[in-house]
Amino acid sequence: MPSFPALSRNLPLPSLDAFLQTRALFILTSSAFGIAAASYIAQVPLTPTYELFSHQLTHAPLEDFIKFENSVALPAILQNIGPDGINAGGAAPGIVVASPSKTDPNYFYTWTRDSALTLKVLVEAFIAGEIALQPTIENYLAAQAGLETVSNPSGDLTNGAGLGEPKFNVDQTAFIGTWGRPQRDGPALRVTSLIAYANWLISKDQITIVVSDIWPILANDLAYIGQYWNQTTFDLWEEVHGSSFFTTAVQYRALVEGEILAVRIKKSCRSCLSQSPQILCFLQRFWNGKFISANINVNNDRAGKDVNTLLASVYTFDPSAHCDDTTFQPCSPKALANHKAVTDSFRSIYAINTAIPRGVALAVGRYPEDTYQGGNPWYLTTLAAAELLYDALYQYSILGHITITPTSHPFFFDLVPSITVGTYTSSSPIYRTLISAIRNYADGFISVVHKYAPATGLLAEQFSRTDGSPLSAANLTWSYAAFLTATARRKGQVPGSWGSNTSDALPSTCKATSAKGTYAPPCAIATSVAVTFREVVTTTYGENVYISGSVSELGRWDIELAIALSAEFYTAEDPVWDATITLPLNMLVEYKYFKMEQDGKVMWERDLNRVFTVPAGCTGKTAKRDFWR
Repeated sequence: MPSFPALSRNLPLPSLDAFLQTRALFILTSSAFGIAAASYIAQVPLTPTYELFSHQLTHAPLEDFIKFENSVALPAILQNIGPDGINAGGAAPGIVVASPSKTDPNYFYTWTRDSALTLKVLVEAFIAGEIALQPTIENYLAAQAGLETVSNPSGDLTNGAGLGEPKFNVDQTAFIGTWGRPQRDGPALRVTSLIAYANWLISKDQITIVVSDIWPILANDLAYIGQYWNQTTFDLWEEVHGSSFFTTAVQYRALVEGEILAVRIKKSCRSCLSQSPQILCFLQRFWNGKFISANINVNNDRAGKDVNTLLASVYTFDPSAHCDDTTFQPCSPKALANHKAVTDSFRSIYAINTAIPRGVALAVGRYPEDTYQGGNPWYLTTLAAAELLYDALYQYSILGHITITPTSHPFFFDLVPSITVGTYTSSSPIYRTLISAIRNYADGFISVVHKYAPATGLLAEQFSRTDGSPLSAANLTWSYAAFLTATARRKGQVPGSWGSNTSDALPSTCKATSAKGTYAPPCAIATSVAVTFREVVTTTYGENVYISGSVSELGRWDIELAIALSAEFYTAEDPVWDATITLPLNMLVEYKYFKMEQDGKVMWERDLNRVFTVPAGCTGKTAKRDFWR
């Protein structure tokens, strides 16, 4: 086997012209771009920093920033999804990579939570007209079916315990390192994302696909929720072990809409009916009279003010719901009081928030005691503060009035100091004043993101509490997803109702119940996998590209037995060579590419051998996209 120098992960950056062309291409096709355009956009690295945009965005109005950032966010998400995303090298089809960052911190994994939240965004965009996203959604569906069967440190599918595993390697194998496990929000969020797609399929008379491909995954997740909801969990931030408001809230939603879907497709979800009322009953325990405690049944030094709770209201937002406190809907008095308590907790701890008065938007972190990576504001948490308010505005528009109670009065007082407790109808001037004030407040949080976003629009995880510069994991998928949902709600684009109003009555007695679940593999796992190896490399006439590797299927490093790649799909814009090779499940493969000239001269690509483990899956196929080194 040839000896190769050390691995280099440096990728060539596009020219300014290429970046501008990519941005323009996306804007021109943003309503319904074609598959070819979407594929091209997904491959252009959005990593350089251009001073031109820094100058423009610093002086651009908010609307221009939102338009620009929306043109960046969706392509950036696609770049973090396997197999073809340029930042997702080695990721199986449909696997959502949290971030391409591999050191300090290493986020090059797939989290069940983050992936589900991202998929929900893609489903909403697909339903709105982005038809090119359907293959990505279907790849996610197949990937999750496979992941449900992967034995891991949390357990396996026999008793459902393995569904609580928070993250996996991007090749769909188990992550076996030390971690905060279990995390019980993942199955609930996966239910919500897949039901959104299932409802669309049903609307298109494709119920058979829902029954055969989606319900088997959902049945496992719903059984898991019913069986384990009243057991402790690690929280949204993977730090606190106890009872989590966020987890409990999304579990309740999942069971409610799970039952609705089960009825539509003539299936049964016994745990949905039996456990959802008790979960809702338990949810009330998190309200402490002033705000929502993010975690209970824990022993730590935190005050309990945490954006975990804002995100819970955002992810359980029901456009058709009333402003009731039972489910902590965004327009409910308790949700608004909590919004004030949480956001105000950051006013005195960040230098960039100095002198910002109450009622004016500011940079928002996870929780005030946070020290992770310096304990800075996050883009997604600041966006959550905006999204909750946009959700509330939508609900007010449907209801036609705003009711201010003693609980919510402090929130409204910060915005309109003369306001008093009472109900204000849409025909009154005070109603219009309140609506305007809330919208301006929400826009202020978007403006904070605008102020501290880099010129390229590429969003990291955090930004500095002292000067606002981007920090921690680069190109965080969740940051982009949060921007897209917040700005969609700003425009009044909302998802369908999940049935909150149909079953929000509290039982007379709260009980710590459970329903033993039954579990089954959602699909037959293939014993072999057709792996399509794609190598992006510019060649000249007469050159050919080959793949050679450590296993017999790749010639065992014998050049004479190497596999020739095809240039059938090679274009100037996407110079790709490919070959499909069937390999056994879970096989570990080392491989490299080489060029061969007309005269037989061989040129191997540089650096260490590439390594790939053939993933488990239902489809029996996967793909690898590599770039010539």
